[in-house]
Amino acid sequence: MSTIIVSTQTSRRSVFSTKFSTVATVVFLSVSLLGFGSSLWIHTKAQLAQYLIAHAWQKTLAANDAEATIKPWHWADTWPVARLRIPEQGIDLYVLAGAQGNSLAFGPGHISSTQLPTQQGTVAISGHRDTHFNFLQHVSKGTAIELQNSRGQWRTYRVTGLEIKNSSTEPWQIDTSADLLTLITCYPFDAVAPGGPLRYLVTAQPLPLSMH
Repeated sequence: MSTIIVSTQTSRRSVFSTKFSTVATVVFLSVSLLGFGSSLWIHTKAQLAQYLIAHAWQKTLAANDAEATIKPWHWADTWPVARLRIPEQGIDLYVLAGAQGNSLAFGPGHISSTQLPTQQGTVAISGHRDTHFNFLQHVSKGTAIELQNSRGQWRTYRVTGLEIKNSSTEPWQIDTSADLLTLITCYPFDAVAPGGPLRYLVTAQPLPLSMH
């Protein structure tokens, strides 16, 4: 009897979660169609997007499939591929597929020419300096970074390098044989005008799994 009760409750929670997600998606679409320029609408849309992305990530973990592409809303052309945390700063972000504008508007984006967190090699993630990756200016050598892959596995990295590069004169070359995590954003952080050639790179090396 207890098994039936638990199963029923789980089913009800699943139905409620699905309905709530559907309602959130409808509201998100409605907010998107109501126009741009209003800070209230922009803030509301951003909050709803974060809920939908988090919900999509939980479904990705449940699928336990390294190639799962579960979109946060039906018309999205990106999906969560990792979760990034900086415990000492209280940072908790979902990393989206692709580092193009449509992804970076809602969170940091995985650079597709680099390895996914489920693969061996360099993982590179980009984000806007004035939103999701603004915290990078406060990261120092030795800072711990945690990265969760689509299979639910966590890996801890330790920051070992901080550097500024000019993308127009120093093209960033990926060493595919290196087992690293690189976080990239525009520089300087207080720049008034967007864009510019300067990039801020944070490099971190993985800790042995036994130390996590």
